Amino acid sequence: MIKNIFNLVLLICTTLIFAQNNDVLREVDSIFQHKWNENLQKIDSLEKPKIVKVDSKIKDSIVVAPTEKQVDTPSEPIPITPYSFINMKNNEQHWFLFGQNSLVFNQASFSNWNAGGNNSVGIFAKADYSLIYKNEKHFLENVLQLGYGLVATEGQSTRKTDDNINIQTNYGYELARTFYLSTGMQFISQFSKGYNYSKTPNPISEDRISQFLAPAYINLGLGITYNPSENLQVVLRLFNGQFTYVGDPLLQKAGKYGLERDGQKLRGEFGARMNILHRVKLFKNAYFTQKLNLFANYLALNRVDITYTGMLNLKFNKYIDVNVNIDLMYDDDQVKKLQRKQTLGIGLNYTFGGDSSKKVNTKLLRTYNK
Repeated sequence: MIKNIFNLVLLICTTLIFAQNNDVLREVDSIFQHKWNENLQKIDSLEKPKIVKVDSKIKDSIVVAPTEKQVDTPSEPIPITPYSFINMKNNEQHWFLFGQNSLVFNQASFSNWNAGGNNSVGIFAKADYSLIYKNEKHFLENVLQLGYGLVATEGQSTRKTDDNINIQTNYGYELARTFYLSTGMQFISQFSKGYNYSKTPNPISEDRISQFLAPAYINLGLGITYNPSENLQVVLRLFNGQFTYVGDPLLQKAGKYGLERDGQKLRGEFGARMNILHRVKLFKNAYFTQKLNLFANYLALNRVDITYTGMLNLKFNKYIDVNVNIDLMYDDDQVKKLQRKQTLGIGLNYTFGGDSSKKVNTKLLRTYNK
């Protein structure tokens, strides 16, 4: 026991004595310093830095559109002319489709009303579509306009308030910046039978004064189109054929719709035609659009067929607006008086397409590879 304790003390003393030896300390320190130097570059990447040129190339691009809060604000009305589309610089897109659908309601109700009145409810639907093709100096414009309205009044039969079909196709070849050599076709008719309710308050089928394809008007012409802006278009066709077709034998009477004899279905005229389309912004969200169509038969230049339409549009928001329309017509072959129609209504409106100038605020993110 005493021997083991003596050996332990001797070992400790020997270790302390050699630890004070400077040669031994230097040897130990040199070993650790050598190991430190070997690993120094691995620990600190800034030791002896080297600058290397890296050639970077764009590998891909990603367009990121910023997320914006959607606000139900009134949208711009659809274009009334193809100006913005036929002047686009983008040659990759050739077809453009846009349109507008409207549904207008009106209603009146009376109960113990001293001034009198009849309960009534009315509805009017309208569709306006355009399909445009553009390729270099060539453009093709196709327009489809449909409208139909009914009103039901207490004590009276359901009556038609509006009924129209208007199909147009126009081809143009650019001669100058805003002038085009153009040719086109227009078809005008209606969906259902029409009656003169002032003469026949409760009409039967034999009282009809019009119906589908009775009459139908077809215009074919060649001329010049002037389109200086999106809100103005003038079409002048000095070579224009206007044809009136009456497909209902009951309405094929001499003097009706310009027919020259009983049983005649088709009547043709040759003359000059001018169409003017113009829209002006009155103030914010208020637009007034005018259409004026003139036709003069070369064999009767003293009689000019005139059709005028004025449309006032007031937008409350993206889907609700108020429309006031007035239509004036004078056609010596129909009635030798000025014809007038006026409508007012508030309703729903849905527009799609048509914004050719809208620019999206985007950020371009590029990824690089060595």
